Amino acid sequence: MKLFGSSLLRQAVAAAGVGAALMLSVAQSHAQAGGPFAGFDGNWSGTGTVALSNGTTENIRCKADYKVNASGLGLKQNLHCASDSYKFDLSSDVTSQGERISGNWSEKSRNIFGNLQGTAGGGQIDVFVEASGFAANLNLRTTGNKQSVQIDSKGEIRGVKITMTRT
Repeated sequence: MKLFGSSLLRQAVAAAGVGAALMLSVAQSHAQAGGPFAGFDGNWSGTGTVALSNGTTENIRCKADYKVNASGLGLKQNLHCASDSYKFDLSSDVTSQGERISGNWSEKSRNIFGNLQGTAGGGQIDVFVEASGFAANLNLRTTGNKQSVQIDSKGEIRGVKITMTRT
């Protein structure tokens, strides 16, 4: 009889463990789905143009990786773009308080880093980024598996327009 009771207890504990894991997974998924960074998580790739301060415009190829944390309130982004003669490697780490977001960013190939602040929600991120001697507006729009990225600045990069799809 004791063996039968132990077996039921083990099954009940196992079932409770599976149930808890499912609840945690649903809670994490719901947090990401409803957070300000909903729709951004994943790998993206696409093409666009970069307008440089010397007046030239070049076609670029881009890849992006977005990781939304389990709470849905944090986002890490890596955006790598290159043309035949130009490249940039942008990374950011952002947190939100409601729709207001703030964080840090860096551009690896030029060793520039700074702060950002703005808003996020409804598949959109709008931020102002700044560093010593540099400032730009960065806008991201995501609808389903399509994303557009636009960067406007008065620095070496005057403007970037990219269209990507989730891969």
